[in-house]
This record gives sequence, C-alpha cells and structure tokens, in this order.
Amino acid sequence: MALSTLVSFVALRQLLLVRLEDRVQDSLVQEVAEFRRLAGGRDPSTGRPFGSDVRAIFDTYLARNVPGEGEAVITFIAGKPYSAARSQRARFPLERESELVERWVGLRASDQGSYETPAGTVRYLAVPLIAGGRTGGVFVAANFTRGERQEVDEAVEIAGAVAVAVLLLASGLAYFAAGRVLAPLRSVTETARSIEESDLTRRIDAEGDDEIGDLARTFNAMLDRLAAAFRSQRAFVNDASHELRTPITIVRGHLELMGDDPFEREQTVELVIDELERMNRFVDDMLLLAKAEQPDFLHLEPVDLQTLSRELFAKARGLAPRDWQLDAAAQGTVVADRQRLTQAVMNLAHNAVQHTEEGDRVSLGTSLDGSEVRLWVSDRGPGISVSEQDRIFERFARADGRRRSSGAGLGLAIVRAIAWGHEGVVEVDSCPGAGATFTVTVPATRSRARGDG
Repeated sequence: MALSTLVSFVALRQLLLVRLEDRVQDSLVQEVAEFRRLAGGRDPSTGRPFGSDVRAIFDTYLARNVPGEGEAVITFIAGKPYSAARSQRARFPLERESELVERWVGLRASDQGSYETPAGTVRYLAVPLIAGGRTGGVFVAANFTRGERQEVDEAVEIAGAVAVAVLLLASGLAYFAAGRVLAPLRSVTETARSIEESDLTRRIDAEGDDEIGDLARTFNAMLDRLAAAFRSQRAFVNDASHELRTPITIVRGHLELMGDDPFEREQTVELVIDELERMNRFVDDMLLLAKAEQPDFLHLEPVDLQTLSRELFAKARGLAPRDWQLDAAAQGTVVADRQRLTQAVMNLAHNAVQHTEEGDRVSLGTSLDGSEVRLWVSDRGPGISVSEQDRIFERFARADGRRRSSGAGLGLAIVRAIAWGHEGVVEVDSCPGAGATFTVTVPATRSRARGDG
C-alpha cells in the first residue's frame, strides 16, 4: 500500500508538471496573439495604422499589458534590446544572455524553446516584426517556471504528509480493531465459507445485538455492496461490448468492400479513422459510466445536416446487406455533438438490422422543421407492441416476441441518453407486423455553455 501511495504521488506530481507546461505554453501563445493583433491595428495616439513604426508598437503594448506572475516581455530593435517588462519572479535579464540575443535578433520566423538560467528554466516564444522585407524588431514573451514548479512540489509534499499521517492512523486503528473483530469472526466462519463466489444471494443469520450479530449484519451489508459492484461490472462489460461492436462492424464492412480506386480508398480511410475516434470516445464514456452517471457528456459544435445525413447513410450501409434508403437529407445546421448523434443513429440502424432479413428495406433520414431537428430510422421488421414501446428504452430491456434480439438491451437506452443530453427525446412509432420507426428529436440551436466539452 505504501508503494502504491508513493507511485500515486509521483504520478500526481508528473501530471501537475505537464499541466503547468501546457498552461505556460497557452500563456505564451496568447501573449503573442495579443501582440500581433495590436501590431495590425492603429496607433491610439494618432488614430493611424502603426505600419512600420516598431517603437510605437512596442511602447503601446508594454503600456497596456502587465506581465503575469513569472512572465516577462522583452523587445529588440535593430539587434539591440529596446524595452522590457517583468514580474517579480522574472527579474533575470534575458537580454544579457548573448546566446539568446544572437538567436532572437536574427529571426525571420517565430521561434520557441526553453533555456536554462541561474533563475531556473525559462520558456519563450519569439516573433519578428517584418517591415519592408527586413526584421524591424523582435517581440519575446518568456515565462520563468521555477516558482510554479516549487508550488507544485510544495503541494505534493503537503499531500504526501497528510497521506502518510492518514495511512499511519488507519493502520493503528486497524490493528486495534483487529483484536475485537477476530473473536466474533470465528463464530461465523463456517457460515461464511458456505457462500460461493458465484452465488452472493445467501446471507448470514444476524441474531442478537452482540458483536457476532453486528459482525453478521456488517458481513451481509458487504455482500450487498459486492453484489451491486458485480452488477455494475457486468453492466460496464455489456455496455462496452455493445458499443464497440457497431463501429467495428462498420470498419470491417468498408474495408472488405474497399476497391483499388484511390478516391474510394481515401474515403474509406477517413471513415475508418472517424470510427476509431468514436470507439475511443466510447471507451472513455464507458469508464465514466462504470463509476457514476454522467449528466452531460456532449461536445457541441455546428453540424451540417446534409453532410451528416450522407455520412450516416454511408456508415449504415456497411452494417449488413439490406435495401438501405436515404429518405431525406435536411439542409441546415444543428448545434449538437456530431459523434453522439452518429452513435445514436448507428444504434438505431444496428437495431433495425437485428430485426430484418437480407434485402429488407431499412430507411433513414433527417429533417429540419423550424426549431427542431429529426433523425429517424425505419424498418419493416416484426414491429413492437404498444405495451413494450416505453419499456424498450430502459437499460437492459429487450422486447418480447418476434422482435426480441440477442443483444444486452443497451442500444435504445443509450439512444435515449443521447437524446436527453441534447434536451430532446426519442420516440417509436410501431405496431406488431408493421415495422418500426425510431425518431430522435433535438433542438436545432441551444446554448453551448452546457455540455460543451
């Protein structure tokens, strides 16, 4: 346990340092972006474009911007330092480092890197100002990371000390409690041994209010938690296998049908890459669902419905040999999670394949009606009775009768979760012997603040 705790804190420190590096990089890029916007604008003192007036650009920028903690901004004109601004943690004069200065003043394009100084490692991003075919000046954004690295180390040390204290306290309490637990444990050992690992339904008779009774009740509660954990594990395995089966079938089907035409190969490769990315999303989401229900797992973006419709049709055709038809391809845009909508429609298409035979007609389409977008899949299978139409969207539910499938009963539950995540609904229109039409209805526009990953 101590070793695992040590490994965890080493991994935590490394993760915090990686995040620190990413944050520093984002800060440098933002600093340069702001400088470029200013350089392309107008001089506030004259109202005219800056043009090649490098001094005015530098002066205006430094007057407007105060470096953040650990940041420094250095400017050069005609190969010599011009002006600089530094925070308290970035007092080391980089413009006196001849190696760096020689590198920066000769720039013709952006340059980024790191440099070791007596004040610690510094990350920098330098951009030249080109005017009249020559470098009129150089802008350098730098960040000294020693201070933030020290903060990371201090935080890890404090967390480590707390963890060690908790571990020692827990060990002491466990040692003290072990003496009290072992005595009543002998009384129920034989009964506990009769409970098989494959059958967790049996329980120990808990009688009385003494230690043996408390132990029996605690043991029974533990079995309840184990049974729940095993159910969750089985649910995770079923979810993962169900969700990965559909994209794997699409990839395999298109690879088997791929010809020698370069354009066709390019389209197939793009589709395969798209499915692999979606599979990766599935795995990540299943891992989250195994721990807790996630209320929001969408990545919203504008999605072109006509393009989406053609992609869905192309992917569905790879599922199985059916008479696939594209009823309609809406023209317009919906703010939604493209991968999630694809996942929902592919689940519906896979569901239709399971309940039809080779050559049967299966159609899909999209429509845009005012503020709502509809995506549907229709088949001519055995249909669904009215009494089953609400229940089939429950997790692990499967329809009775001829429309019963061999799957785990997760596909339609996932479709409903995706529809709800988009603040929409999924509905079924069916009757026995007349096929079924599943329709996902979502708003065409919505706030990107909720669910925008």
